[in-house]
Amino acid sequence: MPHISDFPNIGPRSKQMLALVGITTLAQLQELGAVPVYCQVRRAGAKPSLNLLWALEGAILGVHWQEVARIHRTSLLLALEDCERMA
Repeated sequence: MPHISDFPNIGPRSKQMLALVGITTLAQLQELGAVPVYCQVRRAGAKPSLNLLWALEGAILGVHWQEVARIHRTSLLLALEDCERMA
């Protein structure tokens, strides 16, 4: 099974933050989704920038994080708002 760090957009710092919440494979990330994983990382005490959210979604979609930030930004931010409201 491919390891999360084998995918574009996921560097050493992102990998550390994901490990903090037990995410080590792309399958785990895909199963949970970028926004819920990002929320878990924040709740665990890490201080990720929104670039992590773009990177997670990019890893799921197989696209560069900058493309995600440009195309999916609004929908991801709205989903993030909902996720944080539920916390």
